[in-house]
Amino acid sequence: MARSTLSSRFRRFDVDQYDENRFVEDDPEEAAAAEPEGGPGVEALPRTGNALRALRAAIGGRHGKEQAQGTMLRVLTAFKSSEIEEAVNSLDRNDVDLLMKYIYKGFEKPTENSSAILLQWHEKALAAGGLGSIVRVLTARRTV
Repeated sequence: MARSTLSSRFRRFDVDQYDENRFVEDDPEEAAAAEPEGGPGVEALPRTGNALRALRAAIGGRHGKEQAQGTMLRVLTAFKSSEIEEAVNSLDRNDVDLLMKYIYKGFEKPTENSSAILLQWHEKALAAGGLGSIVRVLTARRTV
């Protein structure tokens, strides 16, 4: 009379692929192909005067969380106050949200003089992304 529901035939796709906490190791060959060869690394770009290029590379880079935060903080401190607004306005909405995540992460672990610089970035990112950017950062499941 009653059918057995222990059968797994109804499951046609892998539900676990949608789990955000599932770790999938990236292919090292893809990571090596994504990084430019022969050019200066993200760390050296601010010193060579390419601060905007360093910001874009730091946002899109593949680093560990702690390394990415340190890299991002060094890139943000390399900008002059007059260049911040231009840099933020050149980013799209998703990158502004990611920048806001790094700004708030920087507020969690302040270093010497980093809070003043992060406040300047926060002001410009808020002007570009609006309050929605802050709400998206504070409610996001994924952290940086």
